Amino acid sequence: MTIKVVIVDDQGMVRTGFGVLLNAQPDIEVVGEAVNGEEGLRVVAELAPDVVLMDVRMPVMDGLEATRRLLADAQGDGDGERTGPKVLMLTTFDLDDYVYEALRAGASGFLLKDASATELSDAVRVIAAGDALLSPSITRRLIAEFSRLGAPRAPSRKRMEELTERETEVLTLVARGLSNGEIAAELVVAEQTVKTHFGRVLMKLGLRDRPQAIVFAYETGLVRPRE
Repeated sequence: MTIKVVIVDDQGMVRTGFGVLLNAQPDIEVVGEAVNGEEGLRVVAELAPDVVLMDVRMPVMDGLEATRRLLADAQGDGDGERTGPKVLMLTTFDLDDYVYEALRAGASGFLLKDASATELSDAVRVIAAGDALLSPSITRRLIAEFSRLGAPRAPSRKRMEELTERETEVLTLVARGLSNGEIAAELVVAEQTVKTHFGRVLMKLGLRDRPQAIVFAYETGLVRPRE
């Protein structure tokens, strides 16, 4: 199955370079491009890609606003299933000031603009598969941002009442930046068991992926910086 990609970036060299690299992959096809977020929304609506490579900083409409609008229009199909493309944010460096807002906007991951061909294609496949591309440095940045902000921004934890004790435990460890393998070792269970629990967490809380789960855990106060 071919993964359809749209590249939204105001730099022509970035669009061309990424397009060449991705189209060289047998399972990936770049079906469209856009020079800013506003045009990107139109192109995505027309072409319905699986993954959108979205630059953070662009004229007319930046990547954050475009991501918010794109994912607000793709919240669900009536049966609880998320629809629409996954968004992979393009950044100049992984400690970009916009990391926190991009995660809150619903981005599934981040990719440096100087990524290699292998890193680029692997990132697209990871995002298309429904997983998150969140490096340890990004997680640390997120935690630091919450530490700076202080109190939880969304103190109500009513939505968490549906979670079992083990699911809450898994969410806590995810929010602390542990991988599935590390969580499995911590809880002395199989890694697949962790994946199953985390999948239920996402479903019950109506979250898209790991970045959204981490944001939710901190905003509700389940996990606090320096814990």
